[in-house]
Amino acid sequence: MRKTRPVGLILAGTLFVATSTLAAAEVGDAIAPWQTGVQIHPVAPNVDGHTIHTYFNASPESPDGRYVLYFTSTKPDGEFGDIRIRERSSGEETILALGVTTEDAHRAACQQWVDAGRTVVYHDCRDGRWRVVAVDVASREQTVLAEDRQAGFGSPQQPWVPIYGCHWRPGPHKDLELVHVDSGAIRKPVTAAQVVEEYEEWVQQKFGTTDISIFFPVLSPDGEKVFFKLSRPGGGDNFRSSQASYREGKVVYDLANGRFIRLFPQWGHPSWDPRSKAIFEKGNLLDDLETGQTRRYARSSPSNHPTLSPDGTIFVTDADVSRRDFGKPGDWAIIVGDTREDRFVVVAQFNNTGGAKSWRRSHPHPAFSADGRRIYYNVSEGDRTRLFVAECAGSTSSVRLE
Repeated sequence: MRKTRPVGLILAGTLFVATSTLAAAEVGDAIAPWQTGVQIHPVAPNVDGHTIHTYFNASPESPDGRYVLYFTSTKPDGEFGDIRIRERSSGEETILALGVTTEDAHRAACQQWVDAGRTVVYHDCRDGRWRVVAVDVASREQTVLAEDRQAGFGSPQQPWVPIYGCHWRPGPHKDLELVHVDSGAIRKPVTAAQVVEEYEEWVQQKFGTTDISIFFPVLSPDGEKVFFKLSRPGGGDNFRSSQASYREGKVVYDLANGRFIRLFPQWGHPSWDPRSKAIFEKGNLLDDLETGQTRRYARSSPSNHPTLSPDGTIFVTDADVSRRDFGKPGDWAIIVGDTREDRFVVVAQFNNTGGAKSWRRSHPHPAFSADGRRIYYNVSEGDRTRLFVAECAGSTSSVRLE
């Protein structure tokens, strides 16, 4: 097994292409388009301040490839700002929501595409009260879907979005809820009490209590499964604190059949595989939910927030590479790896010690476009966190630069 040399490095905002000793054919068809000829640029170069993509579980590009979604802020900490979309072909930018308060710059407003790209969902804190909001992209009409809850991550093709009570003080909202973005209907497929009943010994051992709530649910692409963390609330009102709650574990639940699938003792950084049958995890580990077997992709590749491509042949991850032979202090990289062999390429590399001065730092959080031809990620360099896009060789760029 072998890996490629780092190629396509981005340093100080400038693209450099290093020389690789391996031919594209040697690397393999899947990652060859990411080895040379990759185009990298900021998504919104004309926007002052921060431009932040939310998380690696949600692509900022709309399912049809027309728009890119991001959070903007002129505040040094990046915790208050606006939600915008940018048309990729024209560069025209539209503000969907003004004056949004976030928990941190790490996930921003959890802004995401749902309902086949017809709707954008985000959460916001107004007058000390959290709410989950839907925006109709065509009409720009906003609808408050729920109050005293936050948004998990849904699927871009599904109309149901998972929501949960505030992890530091959930009150009556300890359970998993799903809200329909069109009708506003809310249903409760699984409760915290049911989780305790199923895994009570582990819950008591880990949390020292059964007073827990469901936290940070992520819906599978087909909408039939969900995984979530568990949380022991801190009981205070300061949600911008590492002591706001204690969170751990990963529960996988079958929504279609109303049953628990599996409990993982650690959370890590999980994402769904495109078939909704496995979970991809930090370390490039794929856990098959049917067989219980675990496979590891590209063992030599660094890994932090990994996600699989839409066709499952490659993956992208960010990673702290400051201790690697090709890294410098503070360097992070965007890496594309092969799911068949121990091969990877470094698509971008940059210093990530600057950016938004939030209490919880923004990470690159790379995510593929729906066609797998583009990778979006945050770069926290200098005094700004900015959203970048890397387009693989052979991709026709339709991003207008100004």
